[in-house]
Amino acid sequence: MFNKFKRKKSQPTTLARKLITDSNPKSIVSEQFKTVRTNINFSMPDKDLKTLVVTSSTPGEGKSTNASNIAVVYAQSGKKVLLVDGDMRKPTTHHTFGVRNVGGLSTVLIRQDTVEEVVHETHIEGLSLITSGPIPPNPAELIASKTMDQFIETVKGKYDLVIFDAPPVLSVTDAQILSNKCEGTILVINSGKAEKENVIKAKEMLIASKANIIGAVLNNYAIDKNHYYYQYYGAVE
Repeated sequence: MFNKFKRKKSQPTTLARKLITDSNPKSIVSEQFKTVRTNINFSMPDKDLKTLVVTSSTPGEGKSTNASNIAVVYAQSGKKVLLVDGDMRKPTTHHTFGVRNVGGLSTVLIRQDTVEEVVHETHIEGLSLITSGPIPPNPAELIASKTMDQFIETVKGKYDLVIFDAPPVLSVTDAQILSNKCEGTILVINSGKAEKENVIKAKEMLIASKANIIGAVLNNYAIDKNHYYYQYYGAVE
């Protein structure tokens, strides 16, 4: 039953997230992503962080943009990085990196493909990508499966850092399940959109699932009269 996935029609290129860390690595925003990278490293000084989940409380807060750009700055620092689109409901990374989404995480989790068969080497040195794969009827069950545990262990052995772009916490249970399986979680908060109550609830739900929330990224925060925007990394209060 699991090999009959819904295959979406091609979607507009506007779904591609901007990789400013690649297109303009010396920009103010790119420098802030490097600051996020540094703060992530400081958050776990006694342990090598191998798996990281990037999520948000609600849709449209920039979690996919942040996940992709954090992956880029880690690759630029010399790390061997794997970005996994763990959003098997509304995936976007295949648009961002301009690859096909025929096979991916979902087809690995039903043992239709191997990890090696679905990995894409991106144009950025050191950065590989596994797309979501075709949208399955049961994303949460796939993420909760022992096959997912095996997948995580496999990719941890091949890469210095594995970053999962997860669905929003308040929308579905996927992010909670995935955060429980990974070593660190970052909550992206859109300063112009997120409601305090939603952020608090998302934090509580992640804590209930025993996620290790290592910090938050405040997205789209204006810092001067020229309306530059940057990502601020800090604790979730």
